[in-house]
Amino acid sequence: MKLPTICPSCDADLRVAKLECLACGTAVSGTYDLPPLMLLDREEQEFVIRFLENSGSLKEMASQMGKSYPTVRNKLDDLITKLKSNKKSK
Repeated sequence: MKLPTICPSCDADLRVAKLECLACGTAVSGTYDLPPLMLLDREEQEFVIRFLENSGSLKEMASQMGKSYPTVRNKLDDLITKLKSNKKSK
């Protein structure tokens, strides 16, 4: 299950407000921004993980995914643009 990042009621951005230790019950409260990678959808997060697992080799990723190198390169470029856009809007 993906952590929600958008309010289901009003479509505003959600923030982390509380973290709790399941072992001892200690809680930390506040308002924290979500990490940039959490703002990506599941498919985009999986792409980033695959990219790291392949040591950044788009050629290897393209081979594993059965897609052309330019297709995989375009996907990476789209993710870079999205991450930069999310960073600017903060």
